[in-house]
Amino acid sequence: MDFKDQIKQLASRIEKMLPQINTEEATKNSLIMPFIQILGYDVFNPFEVNPEYIAALGIKKGEKVDYAILKDGQPVILVECKHYKEKLDPHNSPLFRYFHVSKAKFAIVTNGINYRFYTDLVESNKMDEIPFLEINLTEIKDTEVVEVQKFHKSYFDIAHIVNTASELKYSNAIKKILATEFKAPTANFVKFFVSQVYDGKATEKVMLQFTEIVKKSANQFVSDIISERLKTALEQEVAGDKAEAAKVAETLEAPIDKDNRMETTEEEKEGFLIIKSILRQKFSVNRIIGRDTKSYFGVLLDDNNRKPLARLLFNNAKKYLVIFDEDKSEIKLDIQAVDDIYSHADRLLKSVGHFE
Repeated sequence: MDFKDQIKQLASRIEKMLPQINTEEATKNSLIMPFIQILGYDVFNPFEVNPEYIAALGIKKGEKVDYAILKDGQPVILVECKHYKEKLDPHNSPLFRYFHVSKAKFAIVTNGINYRFYTDLVESNKMDEIPFLEINLTEIKDTEVVEVQKFHKSYFDIAHIVNTASELKYSNAIKKILATEFKAPTANFVKFFVSQVYDGKATEKVMLQFTEIVKKSANQFVSDIISERLKTALEQEVAGDKAEAAKVAETLEAPIDKDNRMETTEEEKEGFLIIKSILRQKFSVNRIIGRDTKSYFGVLLDDNNRKPLARLLFNNAKKYLVIFDEDKSEIKLDIQAVDDIYSHADRLLKSVGHFE
């Protein structure tokens, strides 16, 4: 199960669990700890996730943060938890003080449903008052899943997240403004369009008339974009499905090479399709090509031998999934059954990252 599916699965369970969650501790155990686990951290290893974390310096006696996610013995992410019914207001919380005295670069405030991600964009080593990312787990969008995945243990890169945090912060702020303006246009918003399309004086009557016109036009514009994208997506999906079906048929139903006694087995076909379903998160399916050889079944990018994505070694009693590092050195992963490939999905995705 990939990261997106794990997030969606947790989100789908939330509503059922809420009636049984009566305390902050229950919120932690039922909602927040599973989220941290999905990020790839061992919540039962205090060297990785330290509960009730207390900093060594500069903190009032008795103050602590609910969780500190550690790397090389130092906190990199601080997590403050609240009961799921509580609002997320980090002001006057120890989180600000902990952020200042610790080496953590990120802080999360959550009630198990809503998550706010903070860093120090405004002033170095001082936690921002405004989060650069805010999500509602029950309504999470695919674009938000991508941003949350950056905090996964396998992909965690402080510099990369910080570089995108500033853009995210202002992008989200702009989207909130647009959402508000489209719903109830302000005078300044309406004036901008009046000045562009109306030659007369912007009287009160004109402004009142244009307020409704701007509102309708803005919403119609969004509706048109959505309709066009849906139409394009459907057309591409139909074309893609046809092309993929033809490619798979061509690749997997090739005639048996009797001279070399090479035959693509059902397990190799199944394994190839599993790998393809995992890697389609990064590449167009038309670029993921299977090629059988006498000793292994290879999966290539762009049908290029210099771009190996994975190999299946299914010809002997033991089965192996082979992935490659950036130097194209083989890493053999022992699997018992074809479905075990799914358990290595994160490693497989990470191993092909340099091709993006």
